[in-house]
Amino acid sequence: MARTAEETPVSLTVRPSARALVPLIGAMGYAEGRFAHSAELALPTGGAQLLVNLDGDTLSSSPLRGADRRTRGAAVHGPYTEPALIDPAQQRAVVWVAFRPAGAYPFLTAPVSAVRDELVGLDELWGTDGAVLRERLLEAVAAGGPGAGLRELETALLRRARRPLEPDPAVRLAAALLDRGTPVAEAADRLGWTPGRLGRRCAEQLGLTPKRYARIRRFQRLLGRVNAGQGAPDWAVLAADCGYHDQAHLIHEFRALAGITPTAYAPRSPLERNHVPLGG
Repeated sequence: MARTAEETPVSLTVRPSARALVPLIGAMGYAEGRFAHSAELALPTGGAQLLVNLDGDTLSSSPLRGADRRTRGAAVHGPYTEPALIDPAQQRAVVWVAFRPAGAYPFLTAPVSAVRDELVGLDELWGTDGAVLRERLLEAVAAGGPGAGLRELETALLRRARRPLEPDPAVRLAAALLDRGTPVAEAADRLGWTPGRLGRRCAEQLGLTPKRYARIRRFQRLLGRVNAGQGAPDWAVLAADCGYHDQAHLIHEFRALAGITPTAYAPRSPLERNHVPLGG
């Protein structure tokens, strides 16, 4: 799967073609690329991903605080609560799935909170099916291109579902409310739940507590505004618009969730706002 620097990059992003997967997967894709930087910050989004490295049979992630995670080349990247260092070389040829809120839940036998802040190999989660998935995707891409690889991945997901492929509408509503900045207590009231019940259901299916999920989604709203703007951001205005107490609160949260200051934030591109190159 190796490419020379002169080759044209390949990128394919699609919605799932299987109707049963549409409520669970926001997007999936195949990408090839070579990068000049030697390391990259991956910022927390509140969601889970499935990743398959077709260039090499390894994946790794290094939280800024805590032990390194390393697996074979197919893994689930659980919802992260902090930034992590990743190796751009592992993105030279990669197939990926970005799950919607609660979308990873049907494909796990444990609550999504079990993979929070973890990179877990598919061989651990799915046994033999997970161990051979990478080889099957390599064969499919070689025979029919990236689209064939993505169809093979959809087939694997449908086969591995361990719960109904229908997201819990109450949890999806909770996620939508928190995503819009609704206070946790108000979200629980809207659902007719106690805060404790909301916390348990969110941990089980989103992988995060409501407060943590809301905090990360507020950060994502901020990044969306920064990358949609022209010129230097007005951080005081953004703090007010995105639900921070003041600019100092925004800066504190940015450091906690990105590992850098707001002024040091320079993503790979506006469309890749959660990938921040480091080094040369």
